Amino acid sequence: MKASDNCSDIPQQLILIVFLRGFTFTPVSMRSPYFPARSMLFRKEPNGVTYRVPALLYLPRTSCFLAFCEERLSPSDSQAHLLVMRKGTFYRNYVEWEDMHVLGTAFLSGHRSMNPCPSYQLVTGKNVTRLCFICSTDEGDTWSPVTDLTQRVIGDTIKEWATFALGPGHGIQLKSGRLLIPAYAYHIDCKECFGQICQTTSRAFCFHSDTHGRTWRFGEAVPGPESVECQMVSVDEEDGTNVLYCNARSPLGYRVQSLSLDDGAAFQEGQLVQRLVEPRNGCHGSIVGFPAPLHLCKSLPLYLQQHTHFLTPTWVVYSHPTWTTARKDLGVFLSLFPRDPDSWRGPWVIYEGPSAYSDLAYLELPPSAGAPPAVAFACLFECGTTTAYDEICFSIFTLYELIDNLPQNVQLRQNTGECKSPQNEKSETRSTSGHDAPVAHQGEKRREKRNLAKMCSVS
Repeated sequence: MKASDNCSDIPQQLILIVFLRGFTFTPVSMRSPYFPARSMLFRKEPNGVTYRVPALLYLPRTSCFLAFCEERLSPSDSQAHLLVMRKGTFYRNYVEWEDMHVLGTAFLSGHRSMNPCPSYQLVTGKNVTRLCFICSTDEGDTWSPVTDLTQRVIGDTIKEWATFALGPGHGIQLKSGRLLIPAYAYHIDCKECFGQICQTTSRAFCFHSDTHGRTWRFGEAVPGPESVECQMVSVDEEDGTNVLYCNARSPLGYRVQSLSLDDGAAFQEGQLVQRLVEPRNGCHGSIVGFPAPLHLCKSLPLYLQQHTHFLTPTWVVYSHPTWTTARKDLGVFLSLFPRDPDSWRGPWVIYEGPSAYSDLAYLELPPSAGAPPAVAFACLFECGTTTAYDEICFSIFTLYELIDNLPQNVQLRQNTGECKSPQNEKSETRSTSGHDAPVAHQGEKRREKRNLAKMCSVS
């Protein structure tokens, strides 16, 4: 299976870049809530046309954002019509956006274009039960004709699925070059109701390509509990290990997380993350990983001397509505050790009011003279005053702003290079991830994590 020829020159590695802003710590309890500035990119039209399911991609080589979403004839899933996008150029302290245009080639006759899932090498979309993609070699200015991958990639397995979808939101590329596109399928459990499907179970999984998008396969799904829309992050750990982390929507009141030790070929049994709640029927959420800013930790050099296989660990940011009864108040969470479901801290509510789907992107800018690099995040999210589907807005915020606004008074002292927290460290970090390492090794990893956390404390 080959992709369109005009995709062959697409870069093979995803490079990320940084946004720098000042940081001042003020105790959370002594100030009014702070919300990052936002720009409205898509707005519901008077005739009922609605824009839903945002997906965001940052292109570091040209400092451009590509913001995608579905154009629907109404808010209903059944009224999905086309995929649209806007391109924004990042000028360090603001983004200049071009007008919206339709992805005219992202269309398969007789099907609805849904669930945009962009990656640095391609953009993939789900058209009902067809797996399709288009690609661009000029930062989104023009796009290739649509390619239907359904038979080549899924084959007869599609008969075992009632339906399937991608992401939604961004895909990722691993250090090996493997492209990963998150997905989920409703597996048919029972067909005994007069020949009709009467029971299905949703399972998250991923499509992957080791040929830069020319050929694709799909891995085994998360065994359980039930998982739906998902995103994934490649997580490096300080002892040199790497896992693929999946965070998925669930109808069970909490998010589901699962780990893969083989880059998405198979996943371990999932876990409910009780710090990350779901509203009724769940909602899509976004995750993005980034290298821990260890330059802020004054005592780190001594730690590195004691660990010859030390690898800069991956921290993860997550966005999702924070209410349990409605899609409302979009919040951002931070985890230093994402394999531990109890490690999440937050939320910092970045939008008060109706809000739903979101997609995150990570930015890193080169340091200015005498200053360390800074980390920032962009968020494209559904929001509104009446419903969560009135607008799709865009915000940028720094890691400093995130930590500064977490509800537990987390503190970073940028001027001295010290990381401190007013709270005492937990005496024990529980890990019930199901990793198949020996128990003694698991205990050693927890102790190593606590040692590192004491130097870069965000708890």
